[in-house]
Amino acid sequence: MKKSCLFIVVAALSVATGTRAGDISGTITLKGTPPAEKSFEKSSDPKCGSAKGSTHHYVVGANGALANCVVSLKGLSGKSTGASAAPAVLDQKECEYSPVILAVQTGQKVMVKNSDPTLHNVHIVPGPGGNDEKNMAQGPNAPELPYTPTKAENFLMFKCDVHNWMYAWVSVFDHPYFAVTDKDGKYTIKGVPDGKYTLAVTHRKAAPAATPVTKEVEVKGGNITEDFTLEAK
Repeated sequence: MKKSCLFIVVAALSVATGTRAGDISGTITLKGTPPAEKSFEKSSDPKCGSAKGSTHHYVVGANGALANCVVSLKGLSGKSTGASAAPAVLDQKECEYSPVILAVQTGQKVMVKNSDPTLHNVHIVPGPGGNDEKNMAQGPNAPELPYTPTKAENFLMFKCDVHNWMYAWVSVFDHPYFAVTDKDGKYTIKGVPDGKYTLAVTHRKAAPAATPVTKEVEVKGGNITEDFTLEAK
């Protein structure tokens, strides 16, 4: 009986102090036909592993499932746990970045890896008022290059000046409540404390390009599902 009473008291305290949390999950789909991706020649460097490549702006699966959308909660600055988070990895394979879209927190390391038998340079180009610009050479089998963003920023650009078709974009948040949609267009933001939030979705190309599409949501004692549809542009 005493154990039951203690459980009730603990549960009541959790509710009173707002310590309950839930997950926000959903699927992002694309309406319309995306434009054809741009192809490019990689034959200028025979060590790239393949002679041709193409951009990956629209990665669309079954039923219009849209990958590489960044989903986040707005208005939660100053809650970063990036300093204690595991490093994120951005790889260079066959002279292309993988993944093309990544999301991290401020203070979280991004480790850039070179899996190619050729020279790359990692050129990080922020937007106005954004993070520090860096330009670092990285030879084959060289150690991973660390980069730690300190400011929130949408689509921080990583590129290679040696291979001018190589790009990746890293969105940086000052909190841990974000996700990137997978090949099935699915996302999950885990452990969101109870409360009312603005949920935002951005994609580099789908309309409105790089502009958040938002919904007001409430987490209240459990998990919720929120789906979005973006339009091809």
